[in-house]
Amino acid sequence: MSDDVDGGLLDGRAGAGDPEGRGSGTDAVPGPTRSRARPEGPTRRELAERAQRRRAVLVAFVSTVVVFGLLTALVVSSPGWSDVRRSFFSWDHLTEALPDIVPAFWVNVKVFVIAEAFILVIALLLALARSSRAPVLFPLRVLSAIYVDLLRGIPVLLVLFLLGFGVPALRLEGVPNDPVLWATVALVLSYSAYVSEVYRAGIDSVHEDQRAAARSLGLSSFQAMRFVILPQAVRRVIPPLLNDFIALQKETALVGVLGPVEAARQAQIYSSREFNFTSYLAAALVFLAFTIPLTRLTDWLLSRQRARIGGGRLA
Repeated sequence: MSDDVDGGLLDGRAGAGDPEGRGSGTDAVPGPTRSRARPEGPTRRELAERAQRRRAVLVAFVSTVVVFGLLTALVVSSPGWSDVRRSFFSWDHLTEALPDIVPAFWVNVKVFVIAEAFILVIALLLALARSSRAPVLFPLRVLSAIYVDLLRGIPVLLVLFLLGFGVPALRLEGVPNDPVLWATVALVLSYSAYVSEVYRAGIDSVHEDQRAAARSLGLSSFQAMRFVILPQAVRRVIPPLLNDFIALQKETALVGVLGPVEAARQAQIYSSREFNFTSYLAAALVFLAFTIPLTRLTDWLLSRQRARIGGGRLA
């Protein structure tokens, strides 16, 4: 009997080692199939995509060089280029004007920072008032709508004139006459109207089911807005808010019309004294050094937001 068992084991081993299943009287049991190994190195599709990207970069580089080369040749070959170069691109005047313009730019920065802090709060209150649904708050909705319509329709320069020259002319006791103060107030009033609409768009972009779900959990309307709607809305409107604040930083150059010496006003003073416009280029470079980082941050936030939406994360 042991011989039969040994023979069966030998037959089984022979059948297992035979690729065609010969050597035993029974059918061979198929083993687990092996997955095909991925070939080493990039695939043909990846190589084609890399080549396409390289061609796209090369075409973009060549087209950029050609366009800017043509524009440069057009400007340099124009008849009045020598006069423009002396009046706007003088290195001596640039280095002479910058030491006076940079300290004056801190007036712009101060106005921008103070105005931005107030704008964020006032604009949010206006957006909440316009988005409220309680019947008792209907007068607030009407007043906020009137405020937004008026301040968005009046140019910022006119608001500066009305407040900067009109309020001090009243000679009210206890009311300050500082032109920087009233210029800041004018920017706050004007930009609060713009930013409130950005906030309101973010609030309206949150789906109604979010509010309904919050109410079904027992939250009040205020709690639903505070803990559910506003956090999502604010995250969505951060890139547009940054765009508005970049525009606000540039609008601070209007403060000089009321008398304070800020960067643009200092450039004008230098130009009037030296009969050269390079100081305006110097002021523009100072503003660019401040606004370009904000612009790149805004672009990064926008791309990040698009990636989240594309990946299925809406908030």
